[in-house]
Amino acid sequence: MDKNTIKYIVKRLAIAVVTLLIIISVLFFMLKLMPGSPFNSEKLSPEQMALVYQKYGLDKPIPIQLFHYLKNMMSGDFGTSFSVARNVSVADLVLPRAQISFTIGIMSVIFGTVIGIALGVFAALRHNTIWDNIATIISVLGVSIPSFVFALMLLILLGVKIPIFPVIYNSNKPFISSILPMLALSVGVIANVARFTRSEMIEVMGSDYVLLAEAKGLDRKTLIFNHGLRNTLIPVITILAPITVSLLTGSMVIEQISGIPGLGTLLVKAIEVNDYNVIMAVAFMYSLLYILMMLVVDISYGIIDPRIRITKGAS
Repeated sequence: MDKNTIKYIVKRLAIAVVTLLIIISVLFFMLKLMPGSPFNSEKLSPEQMALVYQKYGLDKPIPIQLFHYLKNMMSGDFGTSFSVARNVSVADLVLPRAQISFTIGIMSVIFGTVIGIALGVFAALRHNTIWDNIATIISVLGVSIPSFVFALMLLILLGVKIPIFPVIYNSNKPFISSILPMLALSVGVIANVARFTRSEMIEVMGSDYVLLAEAKGLDRKTLIFNHGLRNTLIPVITILAPITVSLLTGSMVIEQISGIPGLGTLLVKAIEVNDYNVIMAVAFMYSLLYILMMLVVDISYGIIDPRIRITKGAS
């Protein structure tokens, strides 16, 4: 790895840290403006409420609270839960659920990307045929119909009618319990990736340098994989970062339907009871994922196409 690459990665990591701090700070102030409190209880007198606030440091000015929160966060301490699981470490609540959500999400992205690229290439190579039309219809349906509708259809078909998979998530069988939610979430990924792959592949295969290579006698397989697909993957990778994050943040309904104890379920519960620390920790996980995905995308450009230099992105 050369010095320019290392310098670029270090710079991006520094920007990522600053971005995370800004996101956490803005969210912290926004949560303080929300009505209600984590300790909404008619049984607590004003004096008792004041003691509770003092115990958790919520009686201090908001900037001081933010300073202490960021200081603790840097050491991996996200505080304790106020309401969801009172006095339980937020890390103990979030990390096991994050593992479940991220595992299902990453499986969906990988499966959806592979199938989407294959479908897009298949449609592009059969442009203006009935197979192209069928692939386009599949892509449109995948984008138009919400993922939770597919989740319900799969649960009814493969969980009730043909009981192959469990209807409710079983922690003792995590892999088989994740298949139906993974398939439901991957439909949107397949549709989006297939659309982009098809349009880019058609454009690349009709470009002058590909036509010239074909005229010189280059075989079809080399044209498709070395020239067509390689150049097609660049814009496809660009959309994977926002797709991945939106997939994870938008999986709350599917987690509720399938009874998955993931981040989405935890976030909904934390918002309902104003559990600030849990909301902050989940937001941190999502923000970190998005920033890391964008960094991976930028670095992947130079790996897929050597003509794209990381130093250009750094400038």
